[in-house]
Amino acid sequence: MPRSEEAKQRLRDEQRTHILEAARRVFARKGPAATMDDIATEASVSHGLAYRYFTSKDIILHTIAEQAFQANPLTIVQELDKTKTPGERLRVLLTGLIESRRHPEYHQLLDRMRNSEATPEELRELAHKRAHALRGVIRQGIVEGQASGEIVAGDPDQLLRAIYACLDGLTHWAEYYPEEYIEHFPAAEIFWRMLKPENPVKE
Repeated sequence: MPRSEEAKQRLRDEQRTHILEAARRVFARKGPAATMDDIATEASVSHGLAYRYFTSKDIILHTIAEQAFQANPLTIVQELDKTKTPGERLRVLLTGLIESRRHPEYHQLLDRMRNSEATPEELRELAHKRAHALRGVIRQGIVEGQASGEIVAGDPDQLLRAIYACLDGLTHWAEYYPEEYIEHFPAAEIFWRMLKPENPVKE
């Protein structure tokens, strides 16, 4: 029995998603210098089939980058109840940033996009703007949390760099030690302890 047009479209959508997922893994490993052959091999499809869905590698890279930007953790902050304290808002944001690294491919991809000359200039600029905006929000959360007594005193820029050292460390750990990454993935509470004052305000 011939497939309906709806069934055919579903199969096309599934194949497109499959190729994108494979491309995300490849770009996370190799960066924007990865080729269509690399993507087709990772997806276990022919070179021609990959081109049938995406006419160029740059189109695939743009599509994946858009998906990564849509998963912007800044939306976590925007959706938070404004009645929450600065420390509570920062804790939710950091927990989201840490937990998102259980699936590190997007973070590996964004890291390579920011640092690879093979990245199209507009995408590299967007990646840098996204990273800069996020750092600004975290720093503001630290400053406001210090003012409310919920965050340990100290240079907010040093605290910010300590946070990013941990986040970037997770991203690279996933690349170098993938076998043990999930098994020993640290709880967000461990990171939060770095920021808690010795005598925090009562919640």
